[in-house]
Amino acid sequence: MTTADDLNDPAYHIPPTADGMRVGLFGGSFNPPHEGHLRVSEHVLKRARLDRIWWLVTPGNPLKDHGELAPLDRRIALCRGIARHPRIVVTALEARYSVRYTADTLAILKRLRPRVRFVWIMGADNLASFHHWQDWRRIAAMMPMIVVDRPGSTLSFLSARAAIALARWRVSEDAAAVVADLTPPAWTFLHGPRLALSSTAIRAASRTAATAR
Repeated sequence: MTTADDLNDPAYHIPPTADGMRVGLFGGSFNPPHEGHLRVSEHVLKRARLDRIWWLVTPGNPLKDHGELAPLDRRIALCRGIARHPRIVVTALEARYSVRYTADTLAILKRLRPRVRFVWIMGADNLASFHHWQDWRRIAAMMPMIVVDRPGSTLSFLSARAAIALARWRVSEDAAAVVADLTPPAWTFLHGPRLALSSTAIRAASRTAATAR
């Protein structure tokens, strides 16, 4: 539960912006965050020429089991420890606005920051299940998207149901630097650091270690 003290933390507010700023939105549970999140963010910052990437730490993904979900304030603190880059900002603004679905979060940001050029960022593994997301077509229509390669999901940009539906709006990876300037729907697939790290694997390893003690 989010308390009044939590809401005084800058992480629960929309980060500072300026008109025309190019901001990538990288959402997830970050349960826990890891070096893979950082490496992907650094790669996208460079390739897409973004001014900032916001790590949107969600209160809880509706498509995931919350049984192992660490408290939000704990995940925020861990993210701050991992996000060692001056242009990566950790925010839990969804908790302030009491939203659960990405489409609603993006709509709020578009309404409150209409002159910021937002880009939605997700891993290729998420693209494979994107058609299960609430209002996924609305998400694609609200802002450009960058899909980043993930081990085992490289071909999702060809085979995923959402990728097929949005195929006519996919632009070349060579155009990544201008994706933030495109009128949605528009998206690209970025090859990059294919680290096998995952939050799921880290939690599984922690459970195994705890059992062995």
